[in-house]
Amino acid sequence: MVMFQERTMRNDGSAESLKSQEHNKGVKHLCDMGITKVPQKYVLPALERPNNSITSKPYDVTNLKLPVIDFAQLHGPKHEQVITSLAHACQNYGFFQVINHGISSDVTSKMIDVARRFFELPLKEREKYMSTDIHSLVRYGTSFNQMKDGVFCWRDFLKLICTPDAHSHWPSCPDFREIGVGYAIETKLLFQMLMEAILESLGFGAAKTHNKTPKTKQESGNDNQGNREEDYEDIKKDIEDGSQLMVVNCYPPCPEPELTFGMPPHSDYGFLTLLLQDEVEGLQILHKDRWVTIEPHPQSFVVNIGDHLEIFSNGRYKSVMHRVLANSRKSRISVASLHSLPFTTMIRPWPNLINEENPKRYKDTDFSDFVQYITTCDSKHKNFLESRKMTHIIPNESLSQHN
Repeated sequence: MVMFQERTMRNDGSAESLKSQEHNKGVKHLCDMGITKVPQKYVLPALERPNNSITSKPYDVTNLKLPVIDFAQLHGPKHEQVITSLAHACQNYGFFQVINHGISSDVTSKMIDVARRFFELPLKEREKYMSTDIHSLVRYGTSFNQMKDGVFCWRDFLKLICTPDAHSHWPSCPDFREIGVGYAIETKLLFQMLMEAILESLGFGAAKTHNKTPKTKQESGNDNQGNREEDYEDIKKDIEDGSQLMVVNCYPPCPEPELTFGMPPHSDYGFLTLLLQDEVEGLQILHKDRWVTIEPHPQSFVVNIGDHLEIFSNGRYKSVMHRVLANSRKSRISVASLHSLPFTTMIRPWPNLINEENPKRYKDTDFSDFVQYITTCDSKHKNFLESRKMTHIIPNESLSQHN
């Protein structure tokens, strides 16, 4: 066992022996070494800790039951009702839960199981995938951005680019690759079906049955880079060819969870994130200016709107800040499947959602803008969407991010 050799004094006067490089080996490694206190590198300033986070209303420990979308009813007589409920969830919560989604419990339970088994591998095996290069096809790491974070968060992760070329680089131990690839394919199909329903809720439904029509001058706008606005068929094709990143998360038991976060407040960059989680609570969202815990729902996916979909909907659908709490009792496993359009596609507000009452609210953006952003900020500033807002727009209270 590697022994700590440097002594770092905690603010409370207690001592921890910790080599600086031990931080980068992850919190699972620290827990396996038997630590009984959170090292200073993970201790947040008092006002940034979970119970002291400043919002306009007091911290709320009450669980929140998200809107539940029964996906099976999309193809029945309740189709319009489901579309209406979906629009309401996207506008007012930014999160919803999907049941009867068509992915079998065998597939989801095996994914959680193989994820847990990966993090139980000896550090020597996990270290093979360690990298600080955010462009790596496979990257094992810790915190959020361990090269920039001033204070680390209590999380280890395995990030996986989901393309056929990348699959061969995924861990093969034991049967991770086979189970993970199958799971990624199924979640990609679910994303495509969810986006079709979301596009309909935004008014794309009429485009399905009409031929393409020339864009008006107002719709085309002034596009210096020659990028064209997408109609329904074009967007649907981009969704089918879209990017997918899978993040397998491990939040080991934390000896002092009140001092740190599993993940700090942030929003997701893409169109949709499909989250599979075990039975351990931890996810919180900022809802009506309160941090509330999302109660895990068996056999469901938690789906949240990403920054790109808020931009595309010109602010109608909300990319909501969320975070993950640490706990001292039990390890938590989750698998987040992040979906967007192809990495090279420019994301812009859909012209039909822009008018005098609701002018264009966001700059055009692409994946490289997001990469540049996350490599230049630490874990206290994870709101990429704010950097894309048009500075000349005075936000309407009805369109504020966290209503």
